[in-house]
Amino acid sequence: MAASTEAQMANTAQEKFDLIKQNLQEVLNPEIIEEILKKNERPLRIYWGTATTGKPHCGYFVPMLKIAEFLAAGCEVKILLADVHGFLDNLKAPIELVAERVKYYRYAITELLKAVQVDISRLVFVTGSDYQTSGEKGAKYFMDLLRLSTSVSGHDASKAGSDVVKQVDSPPLSSQIYPLMQALDEEYLGVDAQFGGVDQRKIFTLAVEALPRIGFQKRAHLMNPLIPGLQEGGKMSSSDPDSKIDLIDEEQVVRKKLKKAFCPPMQVEGNGVLSFVQYVLFPASALRNNGSPKFVVERRDAEPLVYTDIAELKKDYAADILQPQSLKPAVTEALLEVLGPIRKAFVESKAWQEVEQRAYPPPPAPEKKKNKVKKLGTRFPGGKGGEEKENGPAAEMKPDGHMEGKGAQELSVGKSTEGGMEKLSVQEDGKA
Repeated sequence: MAASTEAQMANTAQEKFDLIKQNLQEVLNPEIIEEILKKNERPLRIYWGTATTGKPHCGYFVPMLKIAEFLAAGCEVKILLADVHGFLDNLKAPIELVAERVKYYRYAITELLKAVQVDISRLVFVTGSDYQTSGEKGAKYFMDLLRLSTSVSGHDASKAGSDVVKQVDSPPLSSQIYPLMQALDEEYLGVDAQFGGVDQRKIFTLAVEALPRIGFQKRAHLMNPLIPGLQEGGKMSSSDPDSKIDLIDEEQVVRKKLKKAFCPPMQVEGNGVLSFVQYVLFPASALRNNGSPKFVVERRDAEPLVYTDIAELKKDYAADILQPQSLKPAVTEALLEVLGPIRKAFVESKAWQEVEQRAYPPPPAPEKKKNKVKKLGTRFPGGKGGEEKENGPAAEMKPDGHMEGKGAQELSVGKSTEGGMEKLSVQEDGKA
């Protein structure tokens, strides 16, 4: 794995534009990008953001590999660790854990980028709360957020976040603030384009329409396709452990998940295993092989199948020449090769392990069952019927990182404004 993105650096404006668009599902306002590339006065500036909620999984390879191509096209790229967005999204990231999760994401994303040969010295990490809630810049940001809120209806804000923010029967007002902040981040990060999954399209459209209403320019938007989950239907999600593989999963866990992954013979559409080959393993191998992708499928009673083109692989799969019992082991070995350096870095880093324990503390051991005590009920003197129901079970963390149970609200947003601001401070050794 000695090759790097530098091996396929684009030179002309057209080459850069082609590389920027490569493997994307859609681009909004591409003329903004083309004009900057043609002028060639400065690099194109792009940002990609992620709410620091559940643990990053293998679906993150898709945007990271695309970021590698942006860098090869000479772009400046900022990665926004959106801590404030974490608890705005239905309290997925309790404020007590936000700072630790920001650290965890920084570790995970850094090692992921290293694993696919990206020069991380050319990236900039930004934490949302550093400019959204702190000092004079935070005060200005808040005022601009209020100005933006006057130009967007509640209906449009809810619609914009409908494919991104967790949907519930009675959504909190924070679900409408979330997309407004994501739009405003484009101005405060000083970029020309925002990059994200196609599920972000409604937020991107909101940004294009709403930012000019308060005097800010519109940006271009770059969208990558979403990888189907490993189980039938849906995308890879932190809230469904069986749908995804975490970046630090142990080898036996990776093998087990891929072995039971949804991969019906001759079905190309909606096949998460096949999509993983297309959007992760092919681009990752290209970075290792001077721009030439290669995927090898070993077969027990026949010659190996060697693919350098995803269209040919899909054609063979649809024709039953390539079968699930051959594809799954090949995907497993190729993925383990990519994940190996990440897992190794985690095992060798005590600091990262300690952050993981603080950011995603294991659930408490279940209490031993106690003998039921007969309740007198509220009709009798001294009766305490209903007290247990009112108090409910103690707060516990769910797979996607949000809290449920008694005290969950307090843990998620803090007991006071001052406490919340303190918890959102992720300064470490003088650096953000």
